[in-house]
Amino acid sequence: MRQLLAALCIALLSPAAHAWWNPDWTQRTRITLNTSAQGLETKEAAGPVAVAVRLHSGNFDFSAAKEDGSDVRVIAADDKTPLKFSVERFDSLNELAVLWVQVPSVLPGTDKNQFHVYAGNAKAAPEPMDAAGGFDAATLLALHFSDPSAQPKAQGELKLEANGLLAGSARLDGRALVYPLSDKAVIDAGQQLTLGLWVRLDEVARAGLLKWGGLELSVVQGKLRAAAGKVELSGGEVAAAQWTHLALRLGLGKATLFVGGKQVAQGDMATPVLGDSLVVGEGGGTKGLIDELQIAASLRSAEWLAVATGAQGAESSLVASQREQADSVGGGEEGHMAILVKNLTVDAWVVIVILGVMFVIACWVTVAKGLLVGRADKANRLFLRRFRDAQDDLLKIGSEAGHAKSPLFRLYRAGVAELDKRKVGQAGTAPLSGASMNAVKASVDADFVRENAELNSNMVLLTIAISGGPFLGLLGTVVGVMITFAAIAAAGDVNVNAIAPGIASALLATVAGLVVAIPALFAYNYLAARIKNVSSDMQIFIDEFITRVAEIHGAR
Repeated sequence: MRQLLAALCIALLSPAAHAWWNPDWTQRTRITLNTSAQGLETKEAAGPVAVAVRLHSGNFDFSAAKEDGSDVRVIAADDKTPLKFSVERFDSLNELAVLWVQVPSVLPGTDKNQFHVYAGNAKAAPEPMDAAGGFDAATLLALHFSDPSAQPKAQGELKLEANGLLAGSARLDGRALVYPLSDKAVIDAGQQLTLGLWVRLDEVARAGLLKWGGLELSVVQGKLRAAAGKVELSGGEVAAAQWTHLALRLGLGKATLFVGGKQVAQGDMATPVLGDSLVVGEGGGTKGLIDELQIAASLRSAEWLAVATGAQGAESSLVASQREQADSVGGGEEGHMAILVKNLTVDAWVVIVILGVMFVIACWVTVAKGLLVGRADKANRLFLRRFRDAQDDLLKIGSEAGHAKSPLFRLYRAGVAELDKRKVGQAGTAPLSGASMNAVKASVDADFVRENAELNSNMVLLTIAISGGPFLGLLGTVVGVMITFAAIAAAGDVNVNAIAPGIASALLATVAGLVVAIPALFAYNYLAARIKNVSSDMQIFIDEFITRVAEIHGAR
């Protein structure tokens, strides 16, 4: 029954998304939260949830958006309702951005949880941006570690790492960071709180993560540990050198631990006195990275934590995105090939242009040589029939209707020219000696070599396309991959959604190389076989011609 109601709500509230919120905005990115079995399966609705949206060149056209991202708007699936959001990062130069969008409700068991990120309006007036716009009222603290000036001032040296989980991260080196944080909201909420953070620890034997008054959160022997006074609770597995989401839910006399969005332990624990300062990275053995520390004065549900973790993780199966253009049919999807072409680097374009020229040349050689061989083969058959039908007029075929396109005829004419020099067939002329016959044959053989060279001319261009095309394409791919990884490293966003478009576009150069090489290979083999047949016909004809001349005009 619950699934049926969810589906009904989706049908009423989330139409097929063919509308366009505002025609002044030229592009949008459709964000889908898939809570079905094909994504991150959930059984109950969760909300409101702060969803991290990663924008990159594969799902967002930074060239169309304003340089500072002030034209970005987030609209619900109905293409009418604006959603609250905040911008953690907008880097138009490296084409990477991170938004926090407050989604009112994420329904379970469906791939129809959608909203849209609009951009592409140069005349859009900047809207006042609230750093907490993507989070609900229960959120007490959301530390992104990307822009220290936008975060509460910490006591201690804050060292930032560019290559963080979402954007920037804080480096833990054993020295504590102290943030001012009142516990009044937790007290007003009935001593209820939910605390979550991402860590990538160098060592997991013992690492102090947080201390807030009488509450401590740490990792001991690879397990998450929460302590309030003498009461302790531990569970789950925390791996070293790997981003892991850790969460504690505390209230109503119970404490629940979550690792990677999944519940790992639960036990009795009262909320201690918290005080007005939060200590991060407390403990000499704490080394590694920390990102996205969020504290809420409420008990987040297990489904809420699962969705939040899935939306923030770099390898999320929950979030999918697709760039759309206003001028497409019904605001439909941009094709995969268009995305690949749009993300091509300069070096890939250079390689593809060169391969395009090679493809045109290969096509020209194929067509021209195919026509040449076809005409030669047809003309050879016609001339050979006349040659074999000739009797006493064997040396007079050349004076009749021509066979200019026949290589056999040209060989015949070369032989007749040599015989004319010796006045063969004229009255009083002595029969040809063996030496003369050899001289005639040598002259015809020389013309055979030239005819064979003409038939094989430009075939080397096909061999260059066959062998050089794939290597040129591979060069473009390798350089494109290098550029992509260099840009990602410089930008600090290493999630698969940021890497995939660049890698896929780089591979397009290899595809182009194969597109050039494969047809050229087939064409070369076909033409080589046809040319070989014509060449064999010429060799046979030379022997036949010399033999018949020797029979008629040779010495007896």
